[in-house]
Amino acid sequence: MSTDRKTIIAGNWKMHKTHEEAAELASAVVKGVEGKSDLPEVVLCPPFTALAAVVDATRGSSVKVGAQNMDYRNEGAFTGEISPVMLSKMGVTHVILGHSERRQFFGETNSTVNLKLKAALEHGLVPIVCVGESLDERESGLTDSVVRRQVAAALEDLTEADIETLVIAYEPVWAIGTGKTCEATEANRVAESIRSTVNDFFATEAGSKSKIGETIPILYGGSVKASNVDEQLELPHIDGSLVGGASLSAPDFLPIIEGGSRRVKLTPSAS
Repeated sequence: MSTDRKTIIAGNWKMHKTHEEAAELASAVVKGVEGKSDLPEVVLCPPFTALAAVVDATRGSSVKVGAQNMDYRNEGAFTGEISPVMLSKMGVTHVILGHSERRQFFGETNSTVNLKLKAALEHGLVPIVCVGESLDERESGLTDSVVRRQVAAALEDLTEADIETLVIAYEPVWAIGTGKTCEATEANRVAESIRSTVNDFFATEAGSKSKIGETIPILYGGSVKASNVDEQLELPHIDGSLVGGASLSAPDFLPIIEGGSRRVKLTPSAS
């Protein structure tokens, strides 16, 4: 396997950890990867209240910090929201957009994901755009159409040049926090479909093919743990993991990072 795409291991801490607990966990992750070679890109995504503490705890290390969401506007009378300006100014480098929990519980739509993606790119944040189908959609044979629609809607009004830093995470909704994991070969197939969707979106009317989809890292998320990460990352279209529960403890998360390191060794041109 050879690819220029980054290997990325991102931990989504969701609504867990006080700022003290978050700093302690981030410090443990930093210590766990310190001095190691062939590391994947490691991104920690704590809740908003712990972002500053985690930025401080990771300063000077290779570990990056991401937010779990953001508003697409720079400022204004939007009580409870956080802007991309606020994130970038505090040292955050990544942001998760369109997570299924945001779509399911907080009214996130394909349109707002598109607006947030544009804002993240404008402010130099690396967007991790989440897509995935529900159990009903999968059982109805709609996985591909749902995922293709989500990807295409996120890319609306963007150019190939705009999305050079884009990361996409395939997270089947039915596998998030359930203990159920999409079979690795099926996750790889959907990841390949995502690449094809991106290429098709940027194909010209004259029929010229786009290859931008081949450059975008695609992560798998959904009950990722140390026991299944190698099976996922050995496949050609899965470039990393978006980890939920297993990212909440260093003893659980560090072995997943090691799985990412094994992929980096197999793909020496990737970082």
